[in-house]
Amino acid sequence: MPEEDEMDMAAAMAEGMADEDDVDTVGAVYGISVDVTAVLGTALMPISQILKLGRGAVVELERLVGEEIELVAEENIIAKGEVIVIEDRLGVSITKIVKRM
Repeated sequence: MPEEDEMDMAAAMAEGMADEDDVDTVGAVYGISVDVTAVLGTALMPISQILKLGRGAVVELERLVGEEIELVAEENIIAKGEVIVIEDRLGVSITKIVKRM
């Protein structure tokens, strides 16, 4: 993906819509890491119930099986997807990119 962004920036420079400072700014952020969280669902529970949770406890979430989950970065929804299994690990297949307004 970064290569595509660099090409887009190069095209913008060629059309006079961006300058070299823009290219340096975009390139500077490629190495920054952010935490991405896959939100499977949420539950509202009183603290007394949380304190009683133990190994093997089941917490029911509001989402249904097969329903899209959200990918969140820096408290912003960035994508939606489906949970998949890759060998013995879980992953997310992105089905929709959420664009910010």
